[in-house]
Amino acid sequence: MSEKTKKKREQQVYTLLVQVGRKDGGDGLPPDATGAAMLCYASGVDEAEAVRETVAILKQADLAPPLDVTGYGTLSDRQEMGHEIGQDERELMTRALIENSVIVAQMDPLYDGEDA
Repeated sequence: MSEKTKKKREQQVYTLLVQVGRKDGGDGLPPDATGAAMLCYASGVDEAEAVRETVAILKQADLAPPLDVTGYGTLSDRQEMGHEIGQDERELMTRALIENSVIVAQMDPLYDGEDA
């Protein structure tokens, strides 16, 4: 038997911009909205897992499946890209990591002709 041990990958927090459409039956969006854009912080061992967890949470929240998900990477990725990251945002990222959760930090309805 090999003495190799599997290296456990650490959870990280990923920043995701998720765009959803409408769902019949009370998705909580304004009646004239065509969908919503959400800024989410999601934990995962990689960005793919963070996206899967976010989609699952949004499904539980009775929102339509995402039309588009844009990943902005981890805190360090964003810092390398030159993003300014305020204390409030850092605190939400820390919370997502500690709770191993998805946090929807902002949700804006979209109207006909608008993009996220």
